Amino acid sequence: MKKLIVAIMLVAFAATAAFAADVVTYENKKGNVTFDHKAHAEKLGCDACHEGTPAKIAIDKKSAHKDACKTCHKSNNGPTKCGGCHIK
Repeated sequence: MKKLIVAIMLVAFAATAAFAADVVTYENKKGNVTFDHKAHAEKLGCDACHEGTPAKIAIDKKSAHKDACKTCHKSNNGPTKCGGCHIK
């Protein structure tokens, strides 16, 4: 019985983690940036950002303003001005 409860808890935890990752908010003094992972994946597919097996991508100011976000936004008509991503 204990093994069953532990298994159920692990499945519930994994499901919660999967749903929690659909939208990520990065706090910033110029305005928070909300990243809707599900919408990006549906529009572009996983291969647009992830090489090989999908895994968490570290995002910082430099990568967001260059290859990870802004370059892709330019080629896919996404927002490129500060206020397009940073919402106060």
